[in-house]
Amino acid sequence: MSLRVLCLCTAALVISANAAMAQSSARPLRIVVAFAAGGPVDAMARSLAEPLAKVLGRVVLVENKPGASGAIGAAEVLKAEPDGGTLWLTSVGAAAINQSLYPNLSYHMQRDFTPLSLVANNVEVFVVNVKNPANDAAQFIANGKLRKEPIPIASSGKGSIPHLALLQLEQATGLELLHVPYNGMAPALTNLLGGQVAGTFADIPAVIGQIKGGRLKALGIAAAHRHAVLPEVKTFEEQGIRAVDTNNWYALFVASKTPAEVIRSLNKSVQQAIADPLANATITQSGAEPKSSSPEELAAMLKADIDKWAQLIKARNITGDE
Repeated sequence: MSLRVLCLCTAALVISANAAMAQSSARPLRIVVAFAAGGPVDAMARSLAEPLAKVLGRVVLVENKPGASGAIGAAEVLKAEPDGGTLWLTSVGAAAINQSLYPNLSYHMQRDFTPLSLVANNVEVFVVNVKNPANDAAQFIANGKLRKEPIPIASSGKGSIPHLALLQLEQATGLELLHVPYNGMAPALTNLLGGQVAGTFADIPAVIGQIKGGRLKALGIAAAHRHAVLPEVKTFEEQGIRAVDTNNWYALFVASKTPAEVIRSLNKSVQQAIADPLANATITQSGAEPKSSSPEELAAMLKADIDKWAQLIKARNITGDE
């Protein structure tokens, strides 16, 4: 192939890619959320939609596609044109945990999706009813070891981050816990407030209102550092309890066939949207930590968490609910 022909082919490819981007930008950009409206991931999407629309000069729509542990949302993204017009916003469960829980999962994250950007870090806090005598996790563990029966601890479902966090706590302390799975965090918190269970791990945005309102007591942060909205609550590490460390991060992904230049452009736009002062303040006040990344940084985080959670799930022989 002559140099002239090669240059013409390259130019044609660039023109074609630019034309595809221009055509897709005329349509609304869709953020598909793998959870129902009103939840923390949905709130995150809606916090980003307006600043992202301003950056892109394009309408941004949030579409909720809950169900099947995230698989319905994944399928919605994969059936759309891979032109960057449809983004998937999900938490770590559907992205990094489902593959180990469900052997017949309908999608494969590292084959079917390409990371776009991290949106927020979202650590877990261990909470109990305000009537519980413990003032921190160390006291809760010490009191629990005086009991003859296992301590009932709620979670939002089998294989969820709250479930895996309580398994980490069990391994770290030798305390016998009774896992009580619920269909979501809302009923788990209802029974915690009613005294039917002793505690639960939860995303900070899900419980910050009850903590600040004096209805729940926070005993420990499952992260390497204390949290800005709960600075008085010690980490588990500070209390001598190691390896209780979770991050239920939220991130954006696109279909794997999306052109690289589209991904680079979208990544810059998402980073600008997350840095928007109003969006940043809204996310921070919710209890999450706004945080963007490069696609490569998110890919490394995804792989590390897939490996981390697969090891725990395999060791404890956990399978997803059918």
